[in-house]
Amino acid sequence: MRHFLVYTNRYKDRKLLITKRICDFLKLKGQHVDVKVVGKDEESLSHIPWDTDCIIVLGGDGTVLQAAREAKQQHTPIIGVNLGTLGYMTEIEPSGLEEALERLITGDYTQESRMMLNGKAHLSDGSIQEDWALNDITLSRSGPLQIIRFNIRVNGRFLNHYKADGMIVTTPTGSTGYNLSAGGPLVEPGARLIMLTPICPHSLNQRSIILSPEDIIEIEIPECQEGRTQTVEVNFDASHMIPLRTGDMIRIARSEKVTEFIRLNQVSFLDVLHRKMQESV
Repeated sequence: MRHFLVYTNRYKDRKLLITKRICDFLKLKGQHVDVKVVGKDEESLSHIPWDTDCIIVLGGDGTVLQAAREAKQQHTPIIGVNLGTLGYMTEIEPSGLEEALERLITGDYTQESRMMLNGKAHLSDGSIQEDWALNDITLSRSGPLQIIRFNIRVNGRFLNHYKADGMIVTTPTGSTGYNLSAGGPLVEPGARLIMLTPICPHSLNQRSIILSPEDIIEIEIPECQEGRTQTVEVNFDASHMIPLRTGDMIRIARSEKVTEFIRLNQVSFLDVLHRKMQESV
């Protein structure tokens, strides 16, 4: 690797001390370094350079997700430095920063591909809006507090009618995110599957459903009680939002795009999960 991009969350590295520490080390080793600082009303680069060999993300899992969305066209590999709390997606702790950077320069690492989701919202006016997610695509209510009704089809066949506060469609990478908070299962991030997890379902027998990665999910927004119109928000990795209403439908499937993660450690997902569980006690 010769060209690095340091992707920094201004709120996590407020004085940019760790950003400077990384840049100084890489430049001392003869590497080319760009810096992109993200935060409220602040972006030092408008895009990720196409010749970037590696994106070093400073922040937590949310910052990693943001960088992954921006890098989805290039498939530029990502590695995270944990400046957050749990940090399921981050590989490097600040205490081992220089050793990790040396291994990146010398090529002492492996890469792991993570599947992404593609969502196409088909609106009643005939238009289509599209986006991608590494973690999850979430449908939640918009406006007054109320139960949302969903009609869900898989591969064109009716699956179920749900009444819930929302619905999460997640990848294995996203299993440790909102899916976990909603009571969904934890999944090894390298697996290939899609999960449906209802948010606070208004039923005693509605649980998460695990589907094949080749399945195509259609979620339709019907009328609610007494023929009233429903309004729903679709969020892609808690970032981009598309509003839906009665008569609209979103089709979700595995994307051809993937996110490449750099692995320095041979620690298993179960080892990481155990450590994170101990930290959160």
